[in-house]
Amino acid sequence: MEDLHGPNGLPLRHYRPCEQARPLMVFAHGGAFVMGDLDTHDRTCRRIADACDVEVLAVDYRRTPEHLYPAAIDDVAAVLRWSHPAAVAGDSAGGYLATMACLRLRDAGDPLPAVQILICPNTDLTLSQPSVVDKGTGHALDADFLSWAIAQWAPDSATRALASPLLTPDLHGLPDTLIVTAEHDALRDEGDAYARRLAQVGVRVTHRREPGLVHGFIQNMDLTSPEAAAAHDRLFRDIASLIHR
Repeated sequence: MEDLHGPNGLPLRHYRPCEQARPLMVFAHGGAFVMGDLDTHDRTCRRIADACDVEVLAVDYRRTPEHLYPAAIDDVAAVLRWSHPAAVAGDSAGGYLATMACLRLRDAGDPLPAVQILICPNTDLTLSQPSVVDKGTGHALDADFLSWAIAQWAPDSATRALASPLLTPDLHGLPDTLIVTAEHDALRDEGDAYARRLAQVGVRVTHRREPGLVHGFIQNMDLTSPEAAAAHDRLFRDIASLIHR
């Protein structure tokens, strides 16, 4: 593991499973746009690197409320342009940033990663999907907190639809996509819907909804939940299959 700086001095952390070069994945951590950093997701990135035989470049993007939309997207897109990875990945808000960065590069005509990996992603900043109500209390991610966090990230409500991957009119040309959602997650339906929309325009999509699990299961839940540990194994197999094929 090595800490370094990328474009515009952005803090990065580089994980290598072995001395020989491996395909590179850029990883954007979750944290509802307001929390999370290189340390909160250190174990997750180490496990991905080891289990999937990939190098991982974790991005310490700028967070809100000090840095509003689209600052974090700018940061992830800049790292993609700088590092030319095989894949980009993220969980929760990080999944949002990963796919928004891909849309940014696509629209600019820049090279895209071959794969995007979205784990319990936020794709609809308007929070209009049914699971926000159905699963937004009594589970890991509270709908009131989610609404507050999005208001910190995009204070102007008029911009939220324009800033939502699910509501983007044209999704053609995005990378092969892995989307994993969780049954008891307020963000479940928007992740599922994004998988459907991508598939409808011809993007090659692998999509799975993990039964019985909650938002954030990727973050250390394998230590206490056999079900989460099994879901991690499935995720790692999918990541390796997509990146190494």
